Amino acid sequence: MTPPIAEDTVTRIPPSNHRFAEVIHRLEAGGSMLPDTPENLMQIIGIYKAYAVPMDFYWRDLLYIAEQVFLNPLPAFKYFLPQSYLDRPNSYAGDQAPLRIWRGGEKAHPELLAFIAKGETGSMPKLLHHLWHDRINMEFAEACMQAMFWHQDLGGRFNDYLGSETYRQNADRAIKAYFKGNPIMLALHALFPEMLLEQVKRLSYTANLGLFWEVMAPVFFEMSDLYDEGKLKSVPEAMDFLVNGIFAVAGRPIYHHVFIGGECFEIIPKSEGFTWLYEAALPYVEAVFYRTAPFRGTKSYNAQAGQIPAKQADFHDGILYADLDPVGSAGIPPTLLMQDMLHFLPTYLQELYKEHGRGDGDQLIQLGVTFQRSMYNVTSAVIQALRAALLYPLDDPNPRHLEANRRFFESQLDRFCRPEARLEAIQSQDYR
Repeated sequence: MTPPIAEDTVTRIPPSNHRFAEVIHRLEAGGSMLPDTPENLMQIIGIYKAYAVPMDFYWRDLLYIAEQVFLNPLPAFKYFLPQSYLDRPNSYAGDQAPLRIWRGGEKAHPELLAFIAKGETGSMPKLLHHLWHDRINMEFAEACMQAMFWHQDLGGRFNDYLGSETYRQNADRAIKAYFKGNPIMLALHALFPEMLLEQVKRLSYTANLGLFWEVMAPVFFEMSDLYDEGKLKSVPEAMDFLVNGIFAVAGRPIYHHVFIGGECFEIIPKSEGFTWLYEAALPYVEAVFYRTAPFRGTKSYNAQAGQIPAKQADFHDGILYADLDPVGSAGIPPTLLMQDMLHFLPTYLQELYKEHGRGDGDQLIQLGVTFQRSMYNVTSAVIQALRAALLYPLDDPNPRHLEANRRFFESQLDRFCRPEARLEAIQSQDYR
């Protein structure tokens, strides 16, 4: 666990003059951007559980799309998971896991299976559930992938590899194998080689995100179980669990394999050495938590209107900036995820939401705000993990090292000085 520093740490260096000095001093004391209150702990753990259940579907379906659906020109049933993927063992749950994070089973979560079978409307064929939109919103997962694909130059070597000749050759072999016996598609590929290559790149990011979420689902499940057992008692403890998880799985391979006619095509082999932390987790946080893109209808995409930043690094439309109350206007519509999480809220969160706002009619907005709080805690874990990896311990006796940590924390919180950021809002329990 990240050790808390002594109370006199701030006295060893001058207090911060940053707008969010109180939050910075809390980070320096081993805390989170989210204040440590019993209600905040209850909210974030409850929403982690509610998020983990649909996430257990997201990661399985993303890998199914990347590995099996692949370049199907009419993927009408890509959201219909076959039993083999529902039974696919999670690499971090179950007795077979080399590193077991969650003590539960390795197959799809029982609550997920129950929802797939009945949804909100009752038992009926999968197609009817799908057409009635009584299902997990995989559109949200794909929108997250698209954000990573668009904001792709975020460090690491993953995106560079997608532009390499080796990747092009691997993708070309898979494309030709997939369309073997289809002279029309092979002719199109010969005439326009970039067209299908671009689709394969998107599918590589699909695999990337699936492998990322395969880790996060058991992490959130285990946090929920620990809270229920009374073993997570504070927001910093919840953040530390995430920090420890980040370091434990940092080296998990990120790859993209495709299965065609019983043969495995390694478009991105494991041997390339891409890792979970640098090629998936950090790009995900940057692209999805911070950047994304404006939700259609809230800003004009007309270049002459000047409502869209000229540089991708200036985008600030992720969940950390989302105005959830009136329209749910984050770049990736949190309303889709909010609807998914609504099905799996723990009882204690349902009871909390009844006490505030408009009761049951206000649940979606309240859980959206809870989700925003929880993602500030996840972002705090990422910030603390980066500080631990790149800088100095929080209890370092050298004042110059503490000053370096201070500059790092201040630079991270500079991103929340924008008027759209909700860092100030989450400091109050009244933000619901």
